[in-house]
Amino acid sequence: MRTLKVLSLLLSYPEAEMLAALDEMTTVIEQEQLLLAAHKKSVLALIDTYRGVDLLDVQEAYVALFDRGRFLSLHIFEHVHGESRDRGQAMVNLLQMYEAHGFELSTQELPDYIPLFLEFLSQQEQTEAVQLLHDAMPVLSLLGARLTERSSPFNAIFEALAGFAGEPEALADILHLAATEGEDETLVNMDEIWEEEAVSFMGAKDACNSQTATVSPITITPRDQYLKAQHRSL
Repeated sequence: MRTLKVLSLLLSYPEAEMLAALDEMTTVIEQEQLLLAAHKKSVLALIDTYRGVDLLDVQEAYVALFDRGRFLSLHIFEHVHGESRDRGQAMVNLLQMYEAHGFELSTQELPDYIPLFLEFLSQQEQTEAVQLLHDAMPVLSLLGARLTERSSPFNAIFEALAGFAGEPEALADILHLAATEGEDETLVNMDEIWEEEAVSFMGAKDACNSQTATVSPITITPRDQYLKAQHRSL
């Protein structure tokens, strides 16, 4: 499923290698036919926005969009567990799943980084990839809705993922939250917050010994609790 690899690249920090591979990425999307027609058109349009651009400009725009607050954080468990230690344990579980499938992390990114997660899914059987992706859709749909509210072409990625894996049951509530929530006010304290959470993640190492193999590493908090937690964070 090279299409998921393409979506992973599009959602990653732009690099020169990605800009050089735009034609190849287009070919994968067109030939693999993994996406619904409308979603394929939107993803191809997103790819086209990178043609003829200045690399520094698109890097600056990417950072301004995804790295200036929590609302559009590309870390799955950031939206589920926030600053709690449960986030560290959830990432340990996810890392164990990667290792069990022979997927080795070659970057400094945390295991719940969405582009990394999509790269992992691109190497799995489609049935398993769809199930794991669907488990994460409450978060992914919220990100897609927030991008839609900002009129960002990156919403094409999340709409395509929903078309591939299915929309979450609480979609109406998620869309309402994205449309009515206030401004993201975490920018000022972002460095301090993420530094504290990195310490919490490393401190969760010993806890992984008690984790059973039957627990899904991408299980999202039950939808009603998840949405209530999002409202409390506003």
